[in-house]
Amino acid sequence: MTAPAHTGLLTLAREIALAAGGLARERREAGATIAATKSSAEDIVTHADRETEALIRALIADARPNDGFYGEESDASAGTSGLTWVVDPIDGTVNYLYGIPAYAVSIAVVEGDPDPAGWTALAGAVFNPAAGELFTAMAGAGAFLADRTLRANTGVPLELALIGTGFSYSASRRVEQATAVRELIGRVRDIRRIGSAALDLCGVAAGRLDLYYERGLHPWDHAAGALIARESGARVGGFGVDREGSELLIAGAPDLYDAFEPLLAEIFAAGPAAAGA
Repeated sequence: MTAPAHTGLLTLAREIALAAGGLARERREAGATIAATKSSAEDIVTHADRETEALIRALIADARPNDGFYGEESDASAGTSGLTWVVDPIDGTVNYLYGIPAYAVSIAVVEGDPDPAGWTALAGAVFNPAAGELFTAMAGAGAFLADRTLRANTGVPLELALIGTGFSYSASRRVEQATAVRELIGRVRDIRRIGSAALDLCGVAAGRLDLYYERGLHPWDHAAGALIARESGARVGGFGVDREGSELLIAGAPDLYDAFEPLLAEIFAAGPAAAGA
């Protein structure tokens, strides 16, 4: 697709993220309530998740009726245009439930099958309504926080790197992932667990984290954030590949990524943490 078409997609993603974020913030102020649980008792969906995704889906369908849709809280639909909108209406739902101001609306539009292994991300927006921060990126055009250009931190030695990560909703898997953190934390500056993959990836882009890794993510968790991180100069991928997936996502400046990847592989291979995918 041409650059002007990408610009239109980014404009739409930005506008819808702001509208959806406004709705999510209003519902949070009124008091978030759990609608259901999913994979475990800890894996929740609020009424606001569903309402926000319904708004996003309706706005996209109105503006681009031939595009596909792939969201966390509703059935996927194929389009005829070759483009799919990959959406997490509230990334960081547990934060949202507790009133922790680290949750985000994440909207990306990708070309090709809605699978990170093969899609091309064209535009993305991540909006944190609690902080009023809007992160955006368009393929080949850089990453931004509002109007400020973002650049991932470079030249950071591994032992001085601030690392972000996340944990599974499965209690047993969290224990395994904590084992990996225990092995890692003495070899880096420190580790942060913010609770939103989209915001972690934007944090790498903004220099708030030096590197981020996580296993078990879904495409909607990282579609927009991974594009924003890449456009800031970060490398995003997994073990031995430049494509992120459910097995692993690593994001950081290429020099730090290259130092971190073999260490993480060593830790995962050494014991029970390898099962934390």
